Amino acid sequence: MGIVLQQSFKNTLIIFLGFAIGGLNVLFLYIYFLETEYYGLVTFLLSTSNILMPLLIFGMQHTIIKFFTSYKKKVDRDNFLITAIVLPLAIIVPLSIVGAIFYEYISEFLSRENIIIKKYTYLIFIVSVFMGYFEVFYSWSKVQMKSVFGNFIREIFARISVTGLLFAVHFGWIDSEQFIYALVVVYGLRALIIKIYAFKLYFPKISSFEFPKNMKEILNFSVYIILAGSAGTILLEIDKFMIPQMKEIVQVAYYAVGVYIASVIAIPSRAMQQIINPITAKELNRNNLVEVENLYKKSSLNLLIIGGLLFLLINSNINEIYHIINRPEYSVGVYIVLMISFSELFKLSLGNNGAILTNSKYYKMFFYFSIAMAVSVIFLNRIFIEKFGIDGAALATVLVVVIFGFIKIFYVNNKLKMNPYSKNTGKIILLIAVLFFIFYFIEFPVHPLLGIVFKSLLILLIYTFLIIKLQLSDDITELFKKYTTR
Repeated sequence: MGIVLQQSFKNTLIIFLGFAIGGLNVLFLYIYFLETEYYGLVTFLLSTSNILMPLLIFGMQHTIIKFFTSYKKKVDRDNFLITAIVLPLAIIVPLSIVGAIFYEYISEFLSRENIIIKKYTYLIFIVSVFMGYFEVFYSWSKVQMKSVFGNFIREIFARISVTGLLFAVHFGWIDSEQFIYALVVVYGLRALIIKIYAFKLYFPKISSFEFPKNMKEILNFSVYIILAGSAGTILLEIDKFMIPQMKEIVQVAYYAVGVYIASVIAIPSRAMQQIINPITAKELNRNNLVEVENLYKKSSLNLLIIGGLLFLLINSNINEIYHIINRPEYSVGVYIVLMISFSELFKLSLGNNGAILTNSKYYKMFFYFSIAMAVSVIFLNRIFIEKFGIDGAALATVLVVVIFGFIKIFYVNNKLKMNPYSKNTGKIILLIAVLFFIFYFIEFPVHPLLGIVFKSLLILLIYTFLIIKLQLSDDITELFKKYTTR
């Protein structure tokens, strides 16, 4: 776990910094500097681009992780990486032509409830391409065991750029419409920077290019991953796409704030997955199931501990957080935060379950699970959004994540005889539950910011003390002793 912990630690710091900048943007600058209607529009455009992105790039970001380490000769690796760049064009070019032909129909369909969407519909495709090739070149760098710089570009570059653009709107240098176009440019620059970095790490020889000998296997895997990736993205983004089709677009802004606050819990997983995914693929290619199981259990335990702390800090202070935001209309997201943060905590407990499924011979099942999850969340969103509004979208997400999470655990256990949980898992869950019910109802009679500080310090001290005292994780205990000794 050495390289995993080292790069995960750096990635965690980067992601935390990125989330801090993003928090400034989402919780304050977007709310106060951009009209709510345009804030909802930005959320809709980016979420829809994310839904389209896996299809456009033919699942190549996952295919690179899966196959790169299986090639032993440089010429084979070169041909494979060039293929990863070229193959998505077989989808992007035809779809761009079809989109141009039927653009009026598509834009009318998407804007039938909120007319503001129509003018910007074509930007969805452009941003999707930029997002897609960013992921391709980021995977390119990750298989070289270099994930930190790409993570910096993804998490910090874009958010700092957005901060600058929002201040530009505030000072009247650009208007809300120009902000939308400038945001597209930011995503284009992000893709260009990671491309240059990836080529610097590993530049393939083009002169002797030919398609890989296992092209059929690559295509089969990619087709499944396209659909699985699309389905997985649907699970994450479909709520922000469907809400404007059923409610006013400003509701997306309220929902987005709640989801953003809750998504802080996913930071540890996002950091660790950058490096643990290629390692999982490598060990599976070697058929080293002992190490895969070791990674499975350790990633689950450590992510649950760190995520549990974040879950407590967020939900115990949620009322104070909305008091500080000081926009009453946004406070409808309190229960959204609780539901989404619970689903994120559960996902953390799965460890590298997804990496095991996508990089093993059972990757087709990942496709079937993802499709079933996507269909389920669309169906439930349709019912719950109509009945419960934006709370219904969060409820649909929780139900789907928990039900299918357990199904995936049982499947991996059945096929590979391994599961992510141990006796310490139950102790951690009990600890989180007890502290949550104690601190959720405590409110200090001080300014909300001071209340957050006091309560967070108490939670941090008690939680950390008990984790170390009970020795619930060897990795965290060792890390704690290492830095406290220093």
